[in-house]
Amino acid sequence: MTLATEVKKLTDSKPFYAVAGAGDYAVEKLRELPDQLQKLQSRRAELTRELPEKARAYAGKAEDIAKELPEKARSYAGKAEDIAKELPEKARGYADQLVKVYEEFAVRGRKVVSRTSGEAALELEEVSVNAEPPAAAKKTRTTKSKD
Repeated sequence: MTLATEVKKLTDSKPFYAVAGAGDYAVEKLRELPDQLQKLQSRRAELTRELPEKARAYAGKAEDIAKELPEKARSYAGKAEDIAKELPEKARGYADQLVKVYEEFAVRGRKVVSRTSGEAALELEEVSVNAEPPAAAKKTRTTKSKD
C-alpha cells in the first residue's frame, strides 16, 4: 500500500479523531493551568494562616473518631455484600460514560482535524501562488480568463 492510502485509512478512523480530540482537550486544560495555579497559591496562603487553629480542633475530633471505629467497621462489613451486588450495574454505568466521552473526543477531533486541514490547505495554496514564477502566473491568469 502507498503512504497516501495508509494516511487516508488512518484519517478515516474514529480512533484517530478520538486521539486528536483528546489532545485538543489536553491542550485546552493545560492553558487553564496558570490561572488555577495562581488560585491555589492564594488558597495555600489562607490555609497556612488557619492551620494552627484547625489542627487543635481536629485533634479533639480524632479521639472521638478513634473510639467509634470498631463499631463502624462492623457496620461496613455487613454492607460489603450489598456493595458487591451493585458493582456490575456501576461498571455498566462507567462503561457507558466512557463510550460517551470517546464519542465526544471523536467529534471534537474531527473538528480540530478539519480546521487544521483547512488552514494547511490555505497556507499551501498561498505558498504555491507566491512561489509561482511571474511569467507562469501571467500565463495561468490569461488561460483562466479565456476559460
